[in-house]
Amino acid sequence: MAKLTATAYSPGTVGNLAVGFDLLGHCVLGIGDRVTARSIPMQGSKARASIGTIQGLVTELPTAPEQNTASRAVQALLDATDPQFDVVLDLEKGIPLGSGLGGSAASATAALVASNALLDQPLEQTQLYPYALHGESIASAQAVGDNVGPQLAGGLTLATTDRLIPLPVPPGLTALVIHPRMQIETTQARICLEPPFPLTDITKQQAGLAQLLVGLYAQDFELIARGLTDHLIEPRRASLIPGLESAKAAAIAHGALGASISGAGPSLFAWFENRDLAEHAKASVCSPFSALGIESTAFITPVDAPGARLEVSDD
Repeated sequence: MAKLTATAYSPGTVGNLAVGFDLLGHCVLGIGDRVTARSIPMQGSKARASIGTIQGLVTELPTAPEQNTASRAVQALLDATDPQFDVVLDLEKGIPLGSGLGGSAASATAALVASNALLDQPLEQTQLYPYALHGESIASAQAVGDNVGPQLAGGLTLATTDRLIPLPVPPGLTALVIHPRMQIETTQARICLEPPFPLTDITKQQAGLAQLLVGLYAQDFELIARGLTDHLIEPRRASLIPGLESAKAAAIAHGALGASISGAGPSLFAWFENRDLAEHAKASVCSPFSALGIESTAFITPVDAPGARLEVSDD
C-alpha cells in the first residue's frame, strides 16, 4: 500500500567554501528545515504539487507552486515519475531568510526526500539532484548545487551541473558557523559579481581550489589552509557584512585554517583542525558583531555532517 504522508528534514549548509563558488558545500548540524508531504487524490489529469502550510522562523514565502522552491522541485519530480496522486507540502522553516545557510535549498531538498518516499518506487536520494536544482534555481536565478548537493549527499560535496562527488574529510575537521541577525538576498548578492574578474584573480582562485582539493585527499591541513582564501567573490561582497573582517581575523588568531562568507552571506564559516579549537574561538568570532549591536548565533559542526533524512512515514 502506498504511503500517505512522509516527513523529511534537511540541514542548513555552508556554500561556496571560499574558493568553490557554486560548487562546494557541506552540511551544518543544529539548523534545518522540515517538510511533510501528503498524497491526496489527483485533481486533474497530471500529478500536481502545492503548498499547504508554512510555519516556523519564516512564514511569508510564496505559495504559488512555481514560485516556491519546495513545490517547484517536487513538481519536477512528479512530472518525471507520473504518480497517480497530488502532493501537498507543509513547511516548517528552521533556517532564517537570507542567512547564507541554504534555507531555500533546504526546503526544496526536504520536500523532495519526503515526496520521494510516497512513490511506489522511490529513487535513490542522490538521484533527486536534478529536481532539487530545478527548485533551487528560483532563489539564485541559476541551477547551482553547492547547497542542495551536500544536503542530498551529506558531508562535503563537489556539486557539478550533473554530478554529486563526495569529498574526503580529514578526521576532526570542524566548522564554526556564525549567523549575524541580518538578511542578504542571494539575487542581491550576485549583482556585485557582474563586472568581469581580472585574469590574475581567476588564476589565484584556481590555485586555491586545487590546493584545497589536494589537501582534503592528502589530509594535509597546510594545503587546506592555503586553499581557503577567496580572491573573487568575498572581496566584492565583504562590504555587505559589517564586522566580517574583524570576525575573520579573530578566527585566524584562534587557529582557524581559514574563514570566509557562507553562501551569499551574511553568515560566515571558519574551519578548524578539531572541535576544541572551534569552541575556544566561538566567543571571539562573535564579538565583532556584538560590538556593532548585531546579535549572532554560532553553530559548531563536523564538516562531514549528515545530509537530509526521512523522519516519519505513515502507511
